[in-house]
Amino acid sequence: MHKLSNVLSAQKALKLVIATGLILVNIQVYAQTTTSHSPYSKFGLGQMREDLLPQTRSMGGISTAVRYQSGLPILNIANPASYSAFSRTIFEAGLYGNSTELAKGNAKDNTSDFAFSHLAIGVPLSQKFGGLAFGLMPYSDVGYNATAVKSNANLVSLETSSGEGGINKAFFGYGVSPVKGLSVGANIGFLFGELNDISSVSFPTDPSMYNARYRETRLIRGATVDYGIQYSKAISRKLNLTVGYSGSLNNTVKSKTTLLATRTEPSSDPDFQNIALDTVSFQEGLARKINLPMKHNIGFTLSKGYNWMVGADFKYADWSDFQTRVGEPSLGKNYGFAVGGQIKPDPTSVRYWNIVDYRLGFRYNQTQVKYNDRNINDMAVTVGIGLPLPETNFGMTFSRINISAEFGQQGSLSNNLVRERYINLNLGFTLNDTWFRRRSYD
Repeated sequence: MHKLSNVLSAQKALKLVIATGLILVNIQVYAQTTTSHSPYSKFGLGQMREDLLPQTRSMGGISTAVRYQSGLPILNIANPASYSAFSRTIFEAGLYGNSTELAKGNAKDNTSDFAFSHLAIGVPLSQKFGGLAFGLMPYSDVGYNATAVKSNANLVSLETSSGEGGINKAFFGYGVSPVKGLSVGANIGFLFGELNDISSVSFPTDPSMYNARYRETRLIRGATVDYGIQYSKAISRKLNLTVGYSGSLNNTVKSKTTLLATRTEPSSDPDFQNIALDTVSFQEGLARKINLPMKHNIGFTLSKGYNWMVGADFKYADWSDFQTRVGEPSLGKNYGFAVGGQIKPDPTSVRYWNIVDYRLGFRYNQTQVKYNDRNINDMAVTVGIGLPLPETNFGMTFSRINISAEFGQQGSLSNNLVRERYINLNLGFTLNDTWFRRRSYD
């Protein structure tokens, strides 16, 4: 009976993977073209989305030295060395939501959005051969909109600048433990997507004037390599210490730019705005290579079995060699740190809320963007919970719903900057199951 039960469990899990994947793809297709609403996403490749799942985001984003949570291995994409800890197949899927208040001077605006967050699977090979993982995650996105009104004699013009689009990352990784306590791993990723920057000039008070529209589309393609190492050791009968490092090679990807300038006919109907009358200029396929930053992350975690875990990460990335566009300020260095942890009140309790994981953290980053001679800083307080679901398959299948929230601010009101105050919500579903383990009859 055990063998039959396991087969049925695997079939149900595979159906769940397929159904969830289709739902997320449809959500992504019909959602808006970007999940960023930051004016600072105009620079570089946009707003960067780190390789974090809700269960690590809620702890301030600590991830470099995370291998287990609540005694179970975790699919930690940020450090592929953690894949060597897999003992069951792990399926992860999730959604992302955002609400942002933008402020500049006395003006304010509010925006919100949602999108696909992640879809990933981790598979154990064996204690000797480690584990592998693969999946799809957002890498960065662009989303900004600025408007200026200018007057020249009796002619009033409206100049707008906006951006949209995003880059996704498909990845495949492997991690192994060559000696007891030490693990190494690497991810090979493929970046793909397009980023659009659009500027236009219109004349709202004179319908006889033609409008102008300029669109720059950057098509991004290329491979990346990230790597990591972890060392874990019991420092007492109950406490375990893990230290980790993760980084990236000096990855280079291709950017192919298409430039299109058109004249458009004015219209008060939004459905007929920006319809091109003729093409002023068109340049296709201006290709170049761009250097992605070398990243270095170090961290540690201290844990006590199923009960609690605390840790910290320190992060550094150098964007100085990134090839910016003409007229765009050069990027600098990114420094940051994160602290956080989680606690389970009583792992042996029969009361549900005593076996829930409660998470808290804080992060701070001096981003690579510098504007108006000021560094753009980003900071957030993070909270979250891990809600366990009933065990199935004779106690071999563990599922969990992970929810995280980030309450943060980027930029400030000084030096004519834009201040962003945001709430990022992440909802994730985790399934731990023995899909590929061979069973025998009782």
